Amino acid sequence: MKKALIKALKSAKVEFVRSLWCDNANVIRAKSIDIDLLEDNFETVAGISRAQQGVPVMYDGVVPESGLMPVGEIWLNPDWDTLNVLPYTPGHASVISDLFAGRYEWSLCPRFFLKRAIKALDELGFTMRAAFENEFYLFDRSLNPVDNTLFASSFSMDLNSKVVGDIVRNLKAQFLNVERYYAESGPGQQEVVIAHAPALEAADNQITFRETVRTTAVRNGLMASFMPKPFEEFGGSGCHLHFSLLKDGKNVMRDHNGELSEVALYFMAGLLEHLPSLMAVTTPTTNSYRRIKPSCWAGAYRCWGLDNREAALRVPTDPSGSVAGHVELKSVDASSNPYLALGMMIFAGIDGLKKKVLPPVNLQGDPALMNGEELLQGIVEPLPSSPGIALDMLENDRYLLKVLGEDLSRAYLAVKRAEWKAMGELTIAQERQILLERF
Repeated sequence: MKKALIKALKSAKVEFVRSLWCDNANVIRAKSIDIDLLEDNFETVAGISRAQQGVPVMYDGVVPESGLMPVGEIWLNPDWDTLNVLPYTPGHASVISDLFAGRYEWSLCPRFFLKRAIKALDELGFTMRAAFENEFYLFDRSLNPVDNTLFASSFSMDLNSKVVGDIVRNLKAQFLNVERYYAESGPGQQEVVIAHAPALEAADNQITFRETVRTTAVRNGLMASFMPKPFEEFGGSGCHLHFSLLKDGKNVMRDHNGELSEVALYFMAGLLEHLPSLMAVTTPTTNSYRRIKPSCWAGAYRCWGLDNREAALRVPTDPSGSVAGHVELKSVDASSNPYLALGMMIFAGIDGLKKKVLPPVNLQGDPALMNGEELLQGIVEPLPSSPGIALDMLENDRYLLKVLGEDLSRAYLAVKRAEWKAMGELTIAQERQILLERF
């Protein structure tokens, strides 16, 4: 396999293979190796400092409270099933890597965390298919939005057909199945929807998606950003997480009457119970909370509802009126590490499956228009309004801290506390200076 793969890469004129990982600040990083050295480094492409998982989004420096230091080596071990020859950068290929401490899985590796969650779900007899639904802005070289259109504007499709066409072709060249595309509500804002995949592949796809969109935009003289809320006056960019549960390969989210199954309801109950603390991972930046506002279709309240775009958990229906077989978690954006976000969501749902408690009532209305008594009766409450609140909730969530593990939770919380301290008082313009090119 090794010799055949290297031969195929050379035939494709690949000169460098990038070994990718995603850190606790959700920055996608890579080290590359010359193709002629790959055969002797096939299992372990490169080493990095263990301190890399203690670095915040603002700068390359280690947060002391992370428990990490520049002593000790961590190894990038490629998962060759994720190999792609990059259609947008000639001579380069990429592969997503796991982080090993010597011969052992490193406890701070986000991808291993997701694998643990998948295994825990499998032990209950279930598998998951998921997809991250990304919105992003396109800017010109002067950081002005490329158009001034509205939601689902056909004209926006015409204006941006070249760059979006290139994005779609590049995604398909890397075996991502593109399903839909339309303009979103912000000026220059786009949405490209890819198909559901097994959970680990879904998180890997999110890495590929972000890399592809950003670089393809640059190749077109533009800039793309997944920053959650670049402008106060325009719509934010979510990264809604759609998921379905399967048992023996069959979707078990709805019953024979086309209603939500008990399995789906139990899983949703677990998500809703842990959602305030889960948001420390799924919406982890100061800028995330500028997007999550009432009456903005961003899921600002802890509740669920059929076809309710104001609920944090939306249950779509199909044309027949039956539930569509998947659920959408809206309190997610692309500043979140996809392995941690999906893994934490799975563990929260597992808690619900084990407790077998039904979620509150299906909400059919805008919670922002309800009075306090109505919210109380429906067991509906506002979600955290800042990363500081969400981090406090996570630090008091004994279950989620336990599944994260001592080392990963310490490093993650330290990184996010440092980000909150540094950015908590910034204006949105100052946030843009830091985050626009990070995500």
